[in-house]
Amino acid sequence: MSAHSARVAVVTGANKGIGREIVRQLAERGHTVYLGARDEQRGRAAAADLSADDLDVRFLHLDVTDETSAKTAAERLAQEAGTVHVLVNNAGVGGPMQPPSQTPADQVRSVYETNVFGVITVTNALLPLLRKASGARIVNVSSAIGSLKSAAENLDQTGEHPPGEFPSTLLSYASSKTALNAVTLAYANELRGTGILVNAASPGFVATDINGHHGRLTTEEGARIPVLLATLPDDGPTAVFLGENGTAEGQVLDW
Repeated sequence: MSAHSARVAVVTGANKGIGREIVRQLAERGHTVYLGARDEQRGRAAAADLSADDLDVRFLHLDVTDETSAKTAAERLAQEAGTVHVLVNNAGVGGPMQPPSQTPADQVRSVYETNVFGVITVTNALLPLLRKASGARIVNVSSAIGSLKSAAENLDQTGEHPPGEFPSTLLSYASSKTALNAVTLAYANELRGTGILVNAASPGFVATDINGHHGRLTTEEGARIPVLLATLPDDGPTAVFLGENGTAEGQVLDW
């Protein structure tokens, strides 16, 4: 199936972890998937490995922190596919665990470059192609610890942390996800009525490089909610924050 006849998906930060598994699951559902990665060698290797399973996966060189890279990627997609039906903004970085009072502003700024500004850069670059598609979906991979309501109540909605122990030592990462949630809502509101659904996904506590592989969920489990939101029907929700709780429909989280 060619990119012109299949639904086309782009997944950022996809050479490993949750991103790579999102690529796999979307490709297994018949999508032509462009595996976005900053590191060309690792990205090509991941795409080749998935393609070996008879999946239509193509490497896309994409550094989300570089506007020129995003523009070049968009130009290639325009030439090869013409449209993009699914964008999963998965690329993200973490930060050290330390009290906010001991967190340098430069550290926060560095995390925001990928987790927030990178999402805006890529979304704006690909939005013309998403507008051309029928029923496009944008999924931003967030985290439950980005919830302002949970932080204010010091209560983790997911139950991952005990009551009264909502994490306060991840200023860079947690606040970047809060900002990403606000970005998600801004795009969702701009695009209401266009057929483009924009939502945020919390994959759950997945064992990945960001947490030193201490998570309790597999990447297969972590990819489920992003893929669910990426494949919503036309009457599906927009401006929703959905988390993994083991149920078929997922857990609607408070922003």
